[in-house]
Parts: sequence; C-alpha cells; structure tokens
Amino acid sequence: MFASMRALSIVAIALVGGSAAAADEVSDFYRGKTVTIIVSNPAGGGYDLLARTIARTLTKHIPGNPSIVVQNMPGAAGILATNHVFTIARKDGTVVASISNTVPFEPLLGTAQARFDPLKFNWLGSPTVETGLLGVWHTVPVHSIEEAKSREVTIGANGPHSTPSFYARLFNETLGTKLKLVMGYPGQNDFNLAMEKGEVDGTSSLFYSSLVGTRPSWISEKKLRLILQYGFEKHPKLTDVPFAPDLARTADDLSLMRAAFAALGVGRPYVMPPGVPAARVRAMQEALRNTFKDPDFLAKSENLQLETAAAKSGDQLRDIVALAYTVSPQVKARLRGL
Repeated sequence: MFASMRALSIVAIALVGGSAAAADEVSDFYRGKTVTIIVSNPAGGGYDLLARTIARTLTKHIPGNPSIVVQNMPGAAGILATNHVFTIARKDGTVVASISNTVPFEPLLGTAQARFDPLKFNWLGSPTVETGLLGVWHTVPVHSIEEAKSREVTIGANGPHSTPSFYARLFNETLGTKLKLVMGYPGQNDFNLAMEKGEVDGTSSLFYSSLVGTRPSWISEKKLRLILQYGFEKHPKLTDVPFAPDLARTADDLSLMRAAFAALGVGRPYVMPPGVPAARVRAMQEALRNTFKDPDFLAKSENLQLETAAAKSGDQLRDIVALAYTVSPQVKARLRGL
C-alpha cells in the first residue's frame, strides 16, 4: 500500500514538474521576442481596431511578456493573409492572425484561391460573436426589407468572393431582394465613405461591432437605416430590426442561411499556423482568454464602443467550423452556387 502511494506521489510530482518545465520553456521562448498579429483587413476598420486594442493588453498575459506589433495584410477579401499564415508564416509561436470570419469557409464554398485547411489551424479564440447588418443611407428611399425587394439597392463590395458580395447574393436568393454589387472598394471603411458620398446606397455586411466602434454617430443621428440583421441569434439592442432567419420562405432557405451564418458564430477569430508547438498554442489561448476578461481591455473596449460580449474559446471556434463542413450536399451546392 505504502509502495503504491509512493508511486502515485512520484507520478504527481513528475506531472507538476513537467507542467512547470513546459511553462518555463514557453516563458523562456517568448522573453525578448516580438509577436506579430497579422490582420487580414485594411487599417481603420473594426478588425484592425480590435486587434490593436487586444495587442496593448495581450503582452502582459503571454509568458515572457514579448513585444507585440500589428501588421495589416489585406487582399482577396482576407484570403491573402490567411494563405500566408497557413503556408509561409513562422510556425514557432511568434505569429498570430486575426482573420475575416468568412474566410475559414472559403474551401467549403469551393474558392480556388483558398489554399488552406481551416481545421489544421490552431484556433485561439474570439472576444465576441457577430451580428451582420443590411443597411441603407438615410437619404435612400428604401425603408424596409420589403421595399428592397421592389427597388434596386446598390451595395459596395471589394471583390466577387468578398463578404458583402456573398451576403448580398444570399439575400437576393433567399429573400428576393434586388441588391446590386458595385465592386472595387478595398474594405469596410471605403464602403462607409462610399455611402456617405452617395456612390452606393448601402452595405450588406456591416457588423454591429464595427458600426458602434467606428461610426457610432450613424446610430445616434440615424444616418444609417437598418433594414435587416442576421447571425446566430438576434442582437438584444436591435429589437426593431427584422431577423433574416425569421423571414426565410422555405425550410431549404433556412438551412442555407444557417450554414451561411456560421461565419458570424466565430466572431472575430484569432488563429496560429499549423505546426506551432502545443505548449505555445495553449499559452496563447490562455493569454487571449485572460485578455478578454482583463479590466484594462474591457475598459478600453467600452471607451471605443467595441463589442466584446460572448467570447469564444479556441475549441468552440474549431467546433463551429467543423460543423459547417458537415452540411448536406444540397446545401453545399447552393452555397457554392452563390
């Protein structure tokens, strides 16, 4: 009996010692290093603002307290940066990426440019889920989703595989809207400026978190008229804005919407490349979790009107992505058709 107890004690001590050694290895590795957060979106938008806010607090939660720099790498609606992180970026734990939430589903949609396997990324976490918005500028004579079915509404977009293009086509197919895409704008900030100038009527993929973070006056001054919200669930602050799944005309359309809105369930996801040592991945996952709860981060987020509710862990993000890849062949065909 005493021998068994002694053996168990030795095992316990070994496990504790192993954990301590792993922690020391991580701390030793990051000390004096610089961690780069690659943002797949242009500067000035919601993804960029959130990444820079996270970076200010994240450093104190990573063992070894490395320096952190943010690098924007826009292009191909987020695919450029995601391909880079998957295939080229250093796999030692010094590269983290903030990727567009639709990008993990590009291989599901059959996008040839997407040269990555989303299930092989190391998923770190997200500070929130997203609520998407279809809105028109206040001078446009469209006051409801019903009116958008009878009048053409021009929508700013950056490319055929971009987020605004995808959701505009989705609503045209499932709700019968007449959204017309105007291509060539680099990112959300440019879409917003185009609406202000009257170059386009509205936006099909302005997320609520970006709206309150970068254009809060549009809400208080009623400059943007919201005619539809979409995502995993209704936003509690948008009770008077119709929810897309409630308007689905058929069960097939509802299934299509739910698959399309999986991107919003992953919120503003952060990943590491495949091949990063497991101890460093776990350390970064924990560092992000602690950052999302840090009073300094929460205060800065509130001051900047950034949405930071309903944080998701890396495991939760991976499960959402994996589930989306189990859709029926019929739904997959419709998604690819869009």
